[in-house]
Amino acid sequence: MNSKYEKMIENLKSLGSVAVAFSGGVDSTFLLKAAKEALGNNALAVTVRSCIIPSNEICEAEEFCKSENIRHIICDVNPLDINGFADNPTNRCYICKKEIFSLIKQVAAENGINAVAEGSNLDDNGDYRPGMKAIHELGVLSPLQTAGFTKQEIRDVSEELGLPTWNKPSFACLASRFVYGEKITAEKLERVGKAEQILRNSGFKQFRVRIHGDIARIELLPEDFEKMLKMREELYASIKALGFSYVTMDLQGYRTGLDYKQREMITFCFLAAQGGCEPQLTSHAAANMRIGNDKIFLIKIISQCLPYIGYPRSLNALRCVNSAAEKEDF
Repeated sequence: MNSKYEKMIENLKSLGSVAVAFSGGVDSTFLLKAAKEALGNNALAVTVRSCIIPSNEICEAEEFCKSENIRHIICDVNPLDINGFADNPTNRCYICKKEIFSLIKQVAAENGINAVAEGSNLDDNGDYRPGMKAIHELGVLSPLQTAGFTKQEIRDVSEELGLPTWNKPSFACLASRFVYGEKITAEKLERVGKAEQILRNSGFKQFRVRIHGDIARIELLPEDFEKMLKMREELYASIKALGFSYVTMDLQGYRTGLDYKQREMITFCFLAAQGGCEPQLTSHAAANMRIGNDKIFLIKIISQCLPYIGYPRSLNALRCVNSAAEKEDF
């Protein structure tokens, strides 16, 4: 067996007991399997059920715990009730993780469990993940990182162990489909969840439906573009019927782990393409400039967008950039 896995088993044994924050994804399933092997009945799975997690993910988590005879506790949480979450600030993930892992620590203590662990791996260190700050503050352990596991290594060893998740597509909570600053509501979350279920039912494996106001931006693997185009009319009608005014496909394709500068640039571009919304466009122009996407850079971005969004919207975006630069003294 993999030496990193053996090292992790020994580290887990030293804890005496552990509660694993279990989503049913690739990483947490792998970690829970190791915890069960290391600690037997002293390993506890804790899953949070909420409006930002599709119900099928919860069902899969339940099924795995039953098949492996692992103690499993499901806690119901409504993130929209967490102060500040629905406003969707740049530290949204921190706000949510702080609340959720505080609850998991409480559950662990109530069940006589010594430690709480979660499934971040080494690759996660390169992404913008404000939630990791909350995890560190609360003293939650990250055994996969400690053992030095990358995502691909986790998939490889998971396959060796016969875990059903070894080739499961990566998943992030539905709140991650919103650009920072866009209000998160139960209705919008449901709309995004249903749109992604339509894609899932149509045979797509790795994708995201990002929401920008009333625009749905679909990210697919480039190899799935042709399939999408063949199903274009059917999928457009189904997703638009959920309440979107526009349904678009991102030509750059599926991607994850965008840093803050990239997220702000994309948000600015979509607001520019939408037209109007001057307050939001000015706000995001200022946000771009504060983090290093300066005025000259934004003007170049507008010029690249011009053939696709037209002169009126390009001029509107330029006015917003100038307004932001004057207000922020850039």
